[in-house]
Amino acid sequence: MERKFTEGKAAITAALSAAASLLGWRGILAAVWIAAMGLDYLSGSAAACKNGQWNSHDARQGLWHKGGMICVVIAAAIADSVLFVTCDRLNLGLSWSGYVLPLVITWYILTELGSILENAVKLGAAVPEWLTRLLKARLSSVDSAADGN
Repeated sequence: MERKFTEGKAAITAALSAAASLLGWRGILAAVWIAAMGLDYLSGSAAACKNGQWNSHDARQGLWHKGGMICVVIAAAIADSVLFVTCDRLNLGLSWSGYVLPLVITWYILTELGSILENAVKLGAAVPEWLTRLLKARLSSVDSAADGN
């Protein structure tokens, strides 16, 4: 059993490393986002269990929510790719470095971290107020950057 667990960890590490290598810093952002989604799901499940509120319907809803986020990230990646190719091939005098995907993933990471903090509080952990304010401020900064402000 322990060997299978170790092999599973090695496979996950290899897959994340390959993605990070292939996608560069965007891949690293994606790996951090995936880790944050996992920790959010686990901490939310743990908090619900601790408080006697865990049920399979809510757990499935959480997974559906994560699946929707994955769809949004894929759409952002496609948008960046289409904009890059269009700007590059049609000689529009524009260049596209790919801003959509990193902003979407960063926004999701920050929201996942906020949710993890909420779950930590439900588990009984003290969370510094400045950390919560910092995450909210950074989330607003990402929104402003995406809006062009």
